[in-house]
Amino acid sequence: MLAATVRVTRDLDLAEECVQDAYARALTAWPVGGVPARPGAWLTTVARRRALDLLRRDAVLRRSLPLLVEDDDQAGPDAIDEIPDDRLRLICTCCHPALAPEAQIALTLRMLCGLSTAEVARAFLVSETTMAARITRAKKKIAAARIPYRVPSAAELPERVEAILAVVHLVFTTGHTAPRGGDLVRRDLVERSLDLARMLRSMLPGNADVAGLLALILLTDARRATRTADDGSLLRLAEQDRGAWDRAAIGEGVALVREALRPRPPGRYALQAAIAAVHAEAPSWDATDWGEIVALYDLLAQIWPSPVVALNRAVAVGFARGAAAGLAELDRLAAEPQLAGYGYLPAARGEFLQRLGRDVDARLAYEEALLLTENAVERQFLLGRLESLRH
Repeated sequence: MLAATVRVTRDLDLAEECVQDAYARALTAWPVGGVPARPGAWLTTVARRRALDLLRRDAVLRRSLPLLVEDDDQAGPDAIDEIPDDRLRLICTCCHPALAPEAQIALTLRMLCGLSTAEVARAFLVSETTMAARITRAKKKIAAARIPYRVPSAAELPERVEAILAVVHLVFTTGHTAPRGGDLVRRDLVERSLDLARMLRSMLPGNADVAGLLALILLTDARRATRTADDGSLLRLAEQDRGAWDRAAIGEGVALVREALRPRPPGRYALQAAIAAVHAEAPSWDATDWGEIVALYDLLAQIWPSPVVALNRAVAVGFARGAAAGLAELDRLAAEPQLAGYGYLPAARGEFLQRLGRDVDARLAYEEALLLTENAVERQFLLGRLESLRH
C-alpha cells in the first residue's frame, strides 16, 4: 500500500498519512458494508485517492499533477493489485547513493517493511533515539534532493545492489526471529524477503551476491516448520526433526551456493549461505562439521567484520572445540559496546556455563538474557533453562 501510494505523493510522510487514513476509513466502512473481496486493493485505492485529493488541494503542487503517474482509480476499488515492482521502486528510492548506507537500509526497513523505529534500532544495535533521527534525516534528504521514485536503469542498479541486498537480508533476519511478540517467526517478512530476493535474481541473474542471499534465505527458512514444537515451545537445532526440513528449498539453495562461491574472494552472503548449507546437509546434529563452520566464519570475519559474526563464530568454536573454548571466545566479546543490549550473548554464555557445570554463573547469564529478550517464545525457552538449573 505504501509503495503504491508513494508513486502518487512522491513524499514518504504524506504517503504514510494517506495509508493510515485508508485504514481508519476501513474501520468505519467494513463493519457496515462488509470486507471487500480484495481488501488490499480496496485499501490501496482509498490511500491513493486520498493522496490525489490532498495534492489537488495544494496550490503549490497543482502544477505537478500532470507529471504524476496515471490515476488507476477509475477502474474501481478492486482494480489495483499488489504490484511487486512498487515495492522494488520504494527500495531503490530509499537506497539511493545520495543517502548514507546505514540511512538507506534503516529507511527501507521502516518504510517498506513497516518495522517500528525500535525494531529497526534493534537490527542496527543502536538506540531508538539515534535511529529515529537517522530516519528523519533520510526522509528530508529524499525530498530536498528530489530523488526520483523509480527502479534505476541496468547501468545504475549495480551501485545500489549492496544496500538493497542488505535491506532484504535484514528483512529476512527480522522475520526469521521476530524481535518481539508471541510468535517466533514473522511469516510476512520472511516471505517478503524471499519474493524480493527472487525478483532481484531475475533482474541480475549473473550476480553472485544475489545468488548467495537467495541461497541463504532458502537454506535457513527450510527449517521453519521444525523450529517450534506442537505446543509452540522453541526447539534448538539439535532437537529439530531434519526429516521435516524442506528438501526442495535445500536443493535449490545448495545449487545457488555453488554458483555464489565461484568468484574469488567469495562475498558475505555466499559464505553465510555456505554455513547454512553445512547445517542443512548434515544428516544429524552430531554429524555437523563444526570445524568447517568455524573456518567459514573465519573467512566471513575477514571480509565482513561485525560483532554478530564474531558472536556466531564464538558459538561455533564452542561446539567444535568444547564449551570452555567457546566461553573464552564469548568472554572476549563482553566489552563490545554493540553487543551490550544483545540478548544472544548472555544466552550463549549461559549455555556454555551450564555445560561446564557452573550453574550459578549460568543462572545469572540466563537472567541477563531474559532482561534483553522481548520475544515470548524465546523468553519461555530461557525460563525453561532457568528452571532446569533450579532442579
